[in-house]
Amino acid sequence: MMGAAALASLAAFRSGAGLVTLGIPQSLNTLAQKKVSNAVMTLPLAETRAQTLAPAAFKKIKDSYSAFNAIAIGPGLSRNPGTQSLIKKVVETSPVALIIDADALNALSRSLDSLTKTKTVKILTPHPGEMSRLVKKNKAYIDKYRKGVASSFAEKYHCIVLLKGHKTIVVSPNKKAYTNTSGNAGMATAGSGDVLSGMIAAFAAQGLSGFDAAKYGAYLHGKAGDLAAKDKTKAAMIASDIVDYIPAAIKKEAGREKPAPIRKTEWLRSLILPSFSDGGRMRKWKK
Repeated sequence: MMGAAALASLAAFRSGAGLVTLGIPQSLNTLAQKKVSNAVMTLPLAETRAQTLAPAAFKKIKDSYSAFNAIAIGPGLSRNPGTQSLIKKVVETSPVALIIDADALNALSRSLDSLTKTKTVKILTPHPGEMSRLVKKNKAYIDKYRKGVASSFAEKYHCIVLLKGHKTIVVSPNKKAYTNTSGNAGMATAGSGDVLSGMIAAFAAQGLSGFDAAKYGAYLHGKAGDLAAKDKTKAAMIASDIVDYIPAAIKKEAGREKPAPIRKTEWLRSLILPSFSDGGRMRKWKK
């Protein structure tokens, strides 16, 4: 799904990443260049017959690890068996922060040990349905024990878990927890999660800890959605509207005396300084 990749890439740029490169099946490269902003670079990669990323793409990805600070993997990648195999290889070998969402979560649901192969920061962003596949419990159980399920998983697999939903929860392996209060029902729209993945990846690429990147990502994503809802209405809002309001959300929170729940006001102010736009580098591997 090209739309998922485009949304995540643009969200990363709007959130302060200085360089965003989109890994793309080689036959779709020209289309991708037209679909996303001309500021987003593309990297053509080996593909399957179904035009999804192939296992053969791994060498080129691995050779590029040292050039980037974060990798967002999952949205739009598909459940093609070859692509799922590639996802596991990236998760098991990446030396930089990983933001794992969508089809990457589906790949890991059958190979959770992949999460413990390296000590790399890993941020998982499942919705309740994806979380249910990860822990092999039904969605009703996830909804009832949201914080406990997320905390247990984070501790067992040494990762950050951002469990989406009403009052999104962020937990760390050392039992730090945050419950988000920003956002609205209009954000339950296709592509909203892809925007969130791009934002978190940008924050991680700029040096925030995994927990802080996920926490601030959730909060500012919700704030951007709240601003979009005021202008577009909750009913009419689409995911690209959230992207458009990221700068306004950052600027508004940076100007507050005591932004809640954010306390790192210097970090927020730095996000809106032009010189900071060159500081974050990241790569996104998506279909």
